[in-house]
Amino acid sequence: MTQQPTHTHRESGGKYQEIAQHQGSGAYLEGRWLVLYRDLDKGIDSITNLDEWESQWKEVAPDDCPICVGAGHDQLKGNRDKPCGGCYGLGKVRKDGQTPADMWELSDVAYRIIQLQQNELEDLRKVAAHPGVMDLIKRERQDAIDESTARQEQEWRRGKGHGPHGQRHTGD
Repeated sequence: MTQQPTHTHRESGGKYQEIAQHQGSGAYLEGRWLVLYRDLDKGIDSITNLDEWESQWKEVAPDDCPICVGAGHDQLKGNRDKPCGGCYGLGKVRKDGQTPADMWELSDVAYRIIQLQQNELEDLRKVAAHPGVMDLIKRERQDAIDESTARQEQEWRRGKGHGPHGQRHTGD
């Protein structure tokens, strides 16, 4: 019986199965939730905390490619430059979880991906059209510019100059 992956690592890929979640005990782990998981590629069981699990691993969707687990590239050989042979680099397969048998089925998968992205883009446009959002974005950008300018000036003032003891002449 082969075990099916339930999660994959967001950056390094791979196949992982979540086994259980437990409440930690002891002085250090009191009040923390721990996740027990199995690396299906290596056959190793490990434990991590729930926050790290949720931020570093993502759940495998039913239509993610079973070969590359949604990454779209060849994970068997570790070559990120080559597309996966099961999904042809799309990361998704048919709705029933089977790899596309011909180009027409592959085009259906690609169309589904495009539709999903168009829906997400339309949702983002609706959010951006909401009154006050652009003002908030402009204010955040200006705050970031002001903070960056202040930080650069402080670094310049602390930097090595040509004045007495290597300090800069600032006119203060």
